[in-house]
Amino acid sequence: MRFADIPGLKETKDRLIRSVKDGKVAHAQLFMGREGALNLPLAIAYATYLHCLQRGESDACGTCPACAKNLKYIHPDTHFVFPLSNIKGDKDEDRFRADIMKSWRSFLLENPFGQAGDWTLHYGGEDKMAIISKEESREIVKALSLKPFESSFKVMIIWQPEAMHPSAANGILKILEEPPANTFFILVSNNAERLLPTIISRTQQIVVPLLFDDDVISYLMGTEGADREKVVRVAAEADGNLRLAAELMTLEETDHHSQMAEWLRSCYKKDFPRLVSFAEEFHDFDRLQQQTFLQYTLHMLRETLLAQAGAEELLRSRGNEQKFIRDFSKVMTVSRIEKTQSLLTEASGNLERNGSAKMIFLHTSIQVSQLLNS
Repeated sequence: MRFADIPGLKETKDRLIRSVKDGKVAHAQLFMGREGALNLPLAIAYATYLHCLQRGESDACGTCPACAKNLKYIHPDTHFVFPLSNIKGDKDEDRFRADIMKSWRSFLLENPFGQAGDWTLHYGGEDKMAIISKEESREIVKALSLKPFESSFKVMIIWQPEAMHPSAANGILKILEEPPANTFFILVSNNAERLLPTIISRTQQIVVPLLFDDDVISYLMGTEGADREKVVRVAAEADGNLRLAAELMTLEETDHHSQMAEWLRSCYKKDFPRLVSFAEEFHDFDRLQQQTFLQYTLHMLRETLLAQAGAEELLRSRGNEQKFIRDFSKVMTVSRIEKTQSLLTEASGNLERNGSAKMIFLHTSIQVSQLLNS
């Protein structure tokens, strides 16, 4: 992957490119972003640029031998570490690692903007917790003890470091602080607050924001047969999450507004039998429908916050949505909106980690109900 393959994020890309040109690449960097941020693609494009033999002003060339290997994710000096469930069925350790790396490469090729839940579905690890095991920390040290094969640098990309077993996290502290010469760590996290403070303190933080709506719209309009009206609506609902936006484009029209409004009314009325029914219905949704419902609700909460701040010219809602916002504003304070957003974001993250959809949604519903009636 190259920077050109990633929409938006111009300032972040320019900063990374400038660090290479100036010879000021930090030996350990933490790419932080919310769920849906393109920090993994950005880390991969950065590694491609580092290895490129004919770097351009704004991107890797894409044609040199190093780029050819990086674009297939087979460059011998780019190493990947990622969470994995306990699915091992081959007693031959080397053969198992070769097979899982083959699966990882196919995942990156097929899902360039994929997230943690997509990865577990890809290799068949759903319903099991994925972690970076303590054995993996030994593999990191082992891989980096060797000199680079082809490049001037070795790059170690650790995806979802917050999923590290405590022993694994502690096991990499020394090499993270004092890596071998010409070795760069890139930690890619969607939940950096779960990382050990000792790891965060050893890294240079790069905040990777979600995309602007215009970037999402531009990307989606490049797909065949895209309808601009639907693209604009989807971009607003996805709120900068490109992977979610692309999937929303494949769905049939769904009345998210009616579902959300009834759910919040049930929370406000403390109608617990109905909330239990909602949790069962939510459990029957597929993964995308579950995430879409949560994202739409978050979108409407942000719209309510804008309306309360008097920034109605920034609202993207329409028709019944605007009426709902006016009515909802009567019972919502800024504090309640912020706390509800936090609860829904936490629920979304738990779903990505393959938690029980019914239990997650029921727990969230009860918390929101208590919050609205506090």
